[in-house]
Amino acid sequence: MSADRKTGTVPGRTRAGPLVEIVPGRTRRTTRFRELLLSPELEFLLEAHNGVSARIGEEAGFRALWAGGLCMSAQFGVRDSNEASWTQVLEMLEFMVDATTIPILLDGDTGYGNFNNVRRLVRKLEQRGIAAVCIEDKLYPKTNSFIDGEKQQLADIEEFCSRIKAGKDAQRDDDFSIITRVEAFIAGWGLGEALRRAEAYHAAGSDGILIHSALASPKEVLAFKREWADRSPVVIVPTKYYATPTEVFREAGFSIAIWANHLLRAAIPAMQECAATLAREQNLRSIEDRVAPVKEIFRLQGASELQEAEERYLPRQGKESRVIVLAASRGSALGELTADRPKAMVEIRGQPLLAHIIAAYNAAGIKRISVVRGYLPQAIDLPGLSFVDNTDYADTGELISLARALDADRDDTNDLYISYGDVIFRRYIIDHLAEPVDDFVIVADTDWQESVNRGRAADYVSCSEPHSRQAFYHEIYLRRCAEDIAEGECHGEWMGFLKVSARALPRLREVVAAMAAVPGNRRAKLHHLLTQLVARGEKIRVVYTTGHWLDVDSLADVLLAGRFT
Repeated sequence: MSADRKTGTVPGRTRAGPLVEIVPGRTRRTTRFRELLLSPELEFLLEAHNGVSARIGEEAGFRALWAGGLCMSAQFGVRDSNEASWTQVLEMLEFMVDATTIPILLDGDTGYGNFNNVRRLVRKLEQRGIAAVCIEDKLYPKTNSFIDGEKQQLADIEEFCSRIKAGKDAQRDDDFSIITRVEAFIAGWGLGEALRRAEAYHAAGSDGILIHSALASPKEVLAFKREWADRSPVVIVPTKYYATPTEVFREAGFSIAIWANHLLRAAIPAMQECAATLAREQNLRSIEDRVAPVKEIFRLQGASELQEAEERYLPRQGKESRVIVLAASRGSALGELTADRPKAMVEIRGQPLLAHIIAAYNAAGIKRISVVRGYLPQAIDLPGLSFVDNTDYADTGELISLARALDADRDDTNDLYISYGDVIFRRYIIDHLAEPVDDFVIVADTDWQESVNRGRAADYVSCSEPHSRQAFYHEIYLRRCAEDIAEGECHGEWMGFLKVSARALPRLREVVAAMAAVPGNRRAKLHHLLTQLVARGEKIRVVYTTGHWLDVDSLADVLLAGRFT
């Protein structure tokens, strides 16, 4: 490959040498796109069709984006036949520019008309910060190239050249690029016509040629590149010849490869599956952990920037919920699995059990997590956590571990979540806990008979009202939590989660300290704490749910956890 294969010199134009001088520190999007176009390496553009997809593309590492006509029209719900007006496209482009910092190449179809339309388009694109436009040599209104391509009419060469010249004359930024898309192969006219048109467009001022093909093989575009050589950059869209190794494109010396419609195509089956599942099952439980949390949408929208601005302009005290995970026990029932590690570090689907717990909290937006260690404490060393050690773990219970953690962190300004290090769960369990404003909140599984059937010990709850459709309209409170509640009084199984509001933390500390001071409570469990809180007059709100959690107590549970979704 020659070193100057992308110099982009244009016969008949006044500029000498390269069209752009690459100067370090220049940050205009037009300049950065031109640098990609003239780069000696093969560069890649990703399709984006709105602000959020554009931001996703930039976050993935792409250095420029393709605003494709097919996907832009599809997100409006119309055909790729100029049914979306060019002003509607411009409006969406403005959102995409605002959402990103990288250059955008617009698929400008035919330029939306004749030379006059093209020069107005260029001016409007420059005003909105678009780095480049690609126009194709077909008639307006256009039809997508993959729909009866051979029946489509190509523009007259001289007329199309007038569009190119008008666009170049209209641009105010020297680095703004106009790429011309040659549709000769699509229309079935062959290599000779493709080269004839490319040469005319190059002479008219085109900054690069996009050579298009509908074949499953790249033979047409490779033949064009061999004949065209290095007269100007050549761009390809490998949608149809997707199986071709990328190295083939590098060796051929192409400038840019565009992944032209893949974000939208990836989203469609996911949306279809989600919609079908919701229509069929009429509940959200089966899909909630397979979709992005709402907080991820907020992140992509830049909600944090607004929050920071509010802190600057509307000062207020923020809150950051925190978690205590009780993971001091060995889990001797797991036998050899815990010979050299505590139960919380037993691997489930290639990751420690504790890592799944942390991931669920993180997905709910909670990052401040403290873990109480006991058995083989150094084996629990996951990053991003703080640790408290209960050196008396062998002859103490959950209450003492909690007391150690509360003593280590005296923060009473943020809500606190408490849970076990051997319970995996779906993120929405935390959402259930977070919603009520009560001082104490727990979640109870209404499918409590499943624990009875498995013959394992469990903490059951008796509440002010059993689970029913009417219960959704009422506030339910705990009466008692124990392992021995009679079947007729049992309303669910406590899942091991407790949320305590910041204002209630001093009262929690008082009760925990008083209980821990009694020698007979050294092996007390958390359900004893709940019962004591109720006895002291605290109202503990109960939120009913069904399934989607697993207490890993035995080897059989480890196997079940491997299939937990």
